[in-house]
Amino acid sequence: MSADEESTTLLRKIEANQRAALDLQREHLELAKAQLERSNQSIQESIALQRSAVARQSQLTKILMPIVGILLALIVYLLFRWDIL
Repeated sequence: MSADEESTTLLRKIEANQRAALDLQREHLELAKAQLERSNQSIQESIALQRSAVARQSQLTKILMPIVGILLALIVYLLFRWDIL
């Protein structure tokens, strides 16, 4: 083999390796994009669940706070009525 043929062969091998590396990079990029999309979907679902939980908590607070206030007032009334305080 002459030096030119060896150089050509080596250059072809380098080119083939670079193409293989580029193909692997494309695959990794596609996997990363898919993982990012799944992550974004999971985040959006989490945000929706948190909003739902906050809304439920707000509703319960609006219902329970007056009840707690009434119960405390009744306890204070009973304490004064029985001359405990």
